[in-house]
Amino acid sequence: MAATMKATSARPGPGTPSAARKFLPEVQGLRALAVLMVVAYHVWLGRVSGGVDVFLLVSAFLMTRQFTAKVEAGKPLSLLRHWLHLFKRLLPAAVVVLVAVLGLTWAVLPPRRWPDILDQAWASLLYTQNWLLADTAVDYYAVDHSGASPLQHFWSLSIQGQVFLLWPLVFAAAAVLLRLLRASGLPRRYPALAPWLGYRAILGAVFSAIFAFSLAFSIHETATNQAYAYFDTRARLWEFALGSLLALALPYIRLPRLARVLMGWLGLAAMLGCGLILTVDQQFPGYIALWPTLAASLVILAGASGSRAGADRMLSAKPLVALGGISYALYLWHWPLLVVFLVAAGQSSVSLLQGLGIIGTALLLAWLTTKYVETPLRDWRWPQVRAWRSAVVIAACAALLAGPVALWQSSINAYDAAVAAQPAADNPGAAALEPGYTGEPSPSAKVSPAPAQLKNEFATIDGDCTGALVPASALLAQVCHANQPTGTPTKTIVVLGDSHSQQWLPDWDELATKYNWQIVMMVKSGCRYGADDPSRAADCNEFNAADRQYILDLKPDAVFTLSTLTLENAPFEKEVPGYLDGITPFTDAGIQVIGMRDNPRFTTNMADCAGTKGPADPACNPPLSDSLAEQSPQDAYAGKVPNLFLMDMSDYICVGGVCPAVVGNVYVYKDDNHLTKTYTQSMAPMFEARLLAATGWVP
Repeated sequence: MAATMKATSARPGPGTPSAARKFLPEVQGLRALAVLMVVAYHVWLGRVSGGVDVFLLVSAFLMTRQFTAKVEAGKPLSLLRHWLHLFKRLLPAAVVVLVAVLGLTWAVLPPRRWPDILDQAWASLLYTQNWLLADTAVDYYAVDHSGASPLQHFWSLSIQGQVFLLWPLVFAAAAVLLRLLRASGLPRRYPALAPWLGYRAILGAVFSAIFAFSLAFSIHETATNQAYAYFDTRARLWEFALGSLLALALPYIRLPRLARVLMGWLGLAAMLGCGLILTVDQQFPGYIALWPTLAASLVILAGASGSRAGADRMLSAKPLVALGGISYALYLWHWPLLVVFLVAAGQSSVSLLQGLGIIGTALLLAWLTTKYVETPLRDWRWPQVRAWRSAVVIAACAALLAGPVALWQSSINAYDAAVAAQPAADNPGAAALEPGYTGEPSPSAKVSPAPAQLKNEFATIDGDCTGALVPASALLAQVCHANQPTGTPTKTIVVLGDSHSQQWLPDWDELATKYNWQIVMMVKSGCRYGADDPSRAADCNEFNAADRQYILDLKPDAVFTLSTLTLENAPFEKEVPGYLDGITPFTDAGIQVIGMRDNPRFTTNMADCAGTKGPADPACNPPLSDSLAEQSPQDAYAGKVPNLFLMDMSDYICVGGVCPAVVGNVYVYKDDNHLTKTYTQSMAPMFEARLLAATGWVP
């Protein structure tokens, strides 16, 4: 990853800083080990290693030494020139990788993923990727990387880029304050204060404050909203501040050789063992991140031990130093290669040999990128003569990416508009399965919805629960949503369960509009409704118990649930654990229960299958016998509980002995198990007819 300069260090005499070494091979080797940790953990372990935290610390350490050396030598900071020179070094390699990722995205990844990757390409170019990922609640800890963005790793580079803009402003402000203090005469009038009014002292106070406030914020946000905290720059500033404090103090620290040897090995062992020893998932970047950053600090403090037994001897080895030189490019390349390979191979993880192949390819590309892109542009004299020339190079690099991204996004928008403008007859959906249907989509008709819109194909209710609908339970209050009927609703129906209950909301919404019904949504992802059962997670059982009490207090006319549970593999479908026991309190209270049969689940993304292989491909039309039970588990409920009304829409989802990905020129699924909103809406007339027939309701 990026660094602002090659490291310098010092071994002092008492109380004063010593002359600095111009190059710190042990820090270069430390960077190499850190990137190897990140790569290995990503490729094989799917865990956080702490290596990124080391990068952040080292980048601030090097930048602080660079700026303090300038100020103490009386040289101008020249912030604009510094920023232009820095991003002229960083951006070209990043753009090369970004353009390559766009090509791999077009060749390998399914079209539904293109819009998000294009948005992330902009965010990566503008160093805002971390905020985009935070706002979209990306799960960085997901073990299956095949569904991750190939640009997800740009989050840390974005944070670095933001700090590379912020930190020089701190250095400049401290330099201005130093001049003001000197002009005021305070150091002369109060000599005892002079050591506390120096440049390093001012910076030390500023970075100490940043460290304290940012660490406290990080601990709090990690505990309350870890998914956001992981990408939040504010929760990471303390790691940079620690690196800066280390750089400020290092010239004044004098340690005996034995202490440096012990510190070096202790720090190295702690750094390498961080991800293995600690269960860091869902805990970074709070106080747990102190482990790798303090470990790296020990290694840097140990410095050049002057002993053959020192850790610096290993870190200064030529292979590690050389690897440190390409660490930025290696970080850039390893993640997209891993993600694209997993997608192309249809795997969720890699074997040892496959992982070695990915790392070997990344090393080769990193070397080529450093040798033929990064180094030539860094040494190119023309941009160094005038600041505007560096700006031209940066703008040209940005244009190489911005042009293709803008054109691609325009093409996707045009396709989306064309699909949206098609007549209804081109996308009948479930209506095409109705007896007597004779319509035929036009030859040029496109499947609906457009792939780029599949991410928006999940139904919900936007309104919050108000008045008597507001749950007493705080657990439910945050997930309670309801429509807004006119006046007094003729019926109140509560939708319970998980996302498979929620996906039927388009049909309920249509009925609510038609008959002025009140629809309340009270669902939890992955939590099928039923009585307490050991097969469910404790939080799911707690949620269902709260749901149960809410229903008994509210006394709605009916509750909508799913009465079967489908599986990816045999037996493919079974009864919901504790289903009858879970609904009996409702039926005993005179509340009607509607039990819907579940829809199939698959081991592959059905929309991606149809989009890449074509709707007619056998892989996109799995047999009914491999999707649902031959005899519906609902049959076991018949006659056992009064006020239970069973519904089965599976004949509109699976037809002709198969469960197709596309019916009536409409995607049935948005992924491997959720129905699209568009297809569910196409079943609305059939849903209404079966609901009224099952319940005997007279609207």
